[in-house]
Amino acid sequence: MRISKHLKIHGRVQGVGFRYFTVQQANELEIDGWVANRSDGTVETVIQGEDSAVSEMMQRLRSGPITAKVTEIEEIPINDPPENYHGFKVKR
Repeated sequence: MRISKHLKIHGRVQGVGFRYFTVQQANELEIDGWVANRSDGTVETVIQGEDSAVSEMMQRLRSGPITAKVTEIEEIPINDPPENYHGFKVKR
């Protein structure tokens, strides 16, 4: 079953390669969506894929790259039907 998650990742997640780590992991797991830095120091992402792949992606995001320190992953409710993404990109 294909699912979507909208996440806000807190901690030391900017300036440590977190977005590019996210793209690499998404490509390995065949996850679609996007990732972006936010002005409040967090990283925001939407991940879409098979249930098991999305669960694995969330585990990898909790660890992040070696230079990151994730303190919290906040799940943002998706109220409307999610957009269908194709591929994974960094939003600027």
